[in-house]
Amino acid sequence: MAETADKFWCYQKSVQSPDHEIDIFDQAFDDAYNRKPVSLREDFCGTFAVCCEWVKRGKKRTAIGIDFCPETLQWGRENNLSQLKDSQAQQIQLLEQDVRVHDEPTVDVLTAQNFSFWIFKTRREVIEYFRVAYSNLNDQGIMVMDMMGGGACYDETKTDKRTIKKGKRGFQYRWQQARFNPATGDASFYIHFKFADGSKMKRAFEYHWRFWTIPEVREMLAEAGFSESHIYWELEDEHGEDSGEWQRNEDPPSNPVWLCYIVGIK
Repeated sequence: MAETADKFWCYQKSVQSPDHEIDIFDQAFDDAYNRKPVSLREDFCGTFAVCCEWVKRGKKRTAIGIDFCPETLQWGRENNLSQLKDSQAQQIQLLEQDVRVHDEPTVDVLTAQNFSFWIFKTRREVIEYFRVAYSNLNDQGIMVMDMMGGGACYDETKTDKRTIKKGKRGFQYRWQQARFNPATGDASFYIHFKFADGSKMKRAFEYHWRFWTIPEVREMLAEAGFSESHIYWELEDEHGEDSGEWQRNEDPPSNPVWLCYIVGIK
């Protein structure tokens, strides 16, 4: 099964939640400007599933997807774009290029999801990217990035295992924290897939990043010109479980593993 499996399909099923992400974008933009956004730029878009979901939510919505990997963009065209109505597909523009390019038109929301900007390992590189991102926003615009952290994220022995689909076509997603250098912040992560017949797709995706922290990112956003930034944290219910509701929080809990969103306000 591993030999015939589609790694991009497995990735979308196990990693991405376009519905949820767009809910966050809408909420953060409305919090900032008291209206709904219309235009989106998805940097590091990969198979641009978020772009596709974005345009489904309104005829006036437009999306721009940016990625420099032709294989990934082509998979998105064949498997995501092809599932849209013709009118919806025409609302999406795809650019095969570096994300550090100023383009027209500018947008309401610019997003860099799945920790993708961590590929930039120095302050100079990140600030350069943030400045370009700032220039790609409308006068009223936000930049949204997800972040992870917590002490357990530095544990080189930790592998997160989740069953995505059960049965004969089921598979298991495995997120391996393979390496962390405390002196430099360099970290390596791998995604593996294990299938119902016991076969494995090892290192289907691998990432070699700088592990950035929330204070560092907010400081770099300010240096790049953003007027303010906010952290969105998931609320817990009365039993201490995730509630599915997110809000700004400047005093979040220090859990062993956490996820949040940082929103830069232009």
